[in-house]
Amino acid sequence: MIYFDNNATTRVDPAVVEEMLPFFSEKYGNPSAGYRFAKACREAIEVARERVAGFIGADPSEIVFTSCGTESNNAAIASALRAQPGKRHVITSAIEHSAVLKYCAALGVEGVETTILPVDGGGRISLDELEAALRPDTALVTLMLANNETGVLSPVFEAAELLRGREVLFHTDAVNAAGKVPLALEGSGVHLLSLSGHKFHAPKGVGILYVNRNVRFEPLLIGGGQEGGRRSGTEAVPNIVAIGKAAELARAFLAEAGSQRLAALRDHFEREILERVPGVVRNGSAEHRLPNTAHLSFEGLDAGEMLLLFDQKDFYCSSGSACSTGKAKPSHVMLAMGHSEERARSSLRFSFSRYNTDAEVETAVALVVKVAEKLRSLRSPGVVVGG
Repeated sequence: MIYFDNNATTRVDPAVVEEMLPFFSEKYGNPSAGYRFAKACREAIEVARERVAGFIGADPSEIVFTSCGTESNNAAIASALRAQPGKRHVITSAIEHSAVLKYCAALGVEGVETTILPVDGGGRISLDELEAALRPDTALVTLMLANNETGVLSPVFEAAELLRGREVLFHTDAVNAAGKVPLALEGSGVHLLSLSGHKFHAPKGVGILYVNRNVRFEPLLIGGGQEGGRRSGTEAVPNIVAIGKAAELARAFLAEAGSQRLAALRDHFEREILERVPGVVRNGSAEHRLPNTAHLSFEGLDAGEMLLLFDQKDFYCSSGSACSTGKAKPSHVMLAMGHSEERARSSLRFSFSRYNTDAEVETAVALVVKVAEKLRSLRSPGVVVGG
């Protein structure tokens, strides 16, 4: 198997699995209990909190463990509005994940108005347009750091600086940036940030919400008061331990020039495809993007047909967000960038991790070339792909 869909999810690092296993069968106490058996679980959670804080350049007290990136995004937006009851306006962009766009849309029935900023052909917003969209009743600006489909990096830290001194909170969905580019939140102006463990070699089912220590936070989940009252619910100790270890490993990977190694794999793959497959174009900003993501359109070909043939050879990439796979609509990200539905439907995302190799790139390139040639040869009427 060759797996180039690491923006959808990643394999769990064996060291992460090893560290979390005892908390299923040996150290299974409820961390909220008062006896010694539970103490090991409480201590493990705090170790994980320190590791995550070191990973993103924050204080451990600013880390809240959640179930996923979607919960973190929803909680951040909800808190910003509840903490500022006189403000009913949110600003976001047209390329956000559905966990932001759909949640903002749902808030419309509660009287919350959302301004959706357009993006240019490279997939980036204009800071001038952001500033022009600000209103006295703006509670929050929420912009993703790295687009999950194209890998384009948004100017989130510049946006946070733009808001400095204004009474507007800033949130960034950094789910697809974690483990691929360094994060340093201290003094950045970012008030709230979302992460999801399964994007950087932790298991599914655990996320992070960074809440700046100077920001008032109103919890989305109310109950037993866990996580310092910021997220009720019995803590998933094995997953929290796992995301702490994954954060520690990701931090070490980046410190050892990991981003450059990912970029080398991506650039090699892109260069070979662009040279050997006619009619291929790269989507999104070439300068401002994740080091691990190549988003390519194959003129005249259907991404779904390509994926079908790739699947038969145990090669995995995607045609867009994993959350929308199988749906008929073309990518909202590609349409927001001004591309046609045809180009959107001919686009594939290839995303790499630290487990991918140069040998895999060579094999994958040969397969992409072969599949593209086969589909172009089958453009005559009446031919069924895969038949």
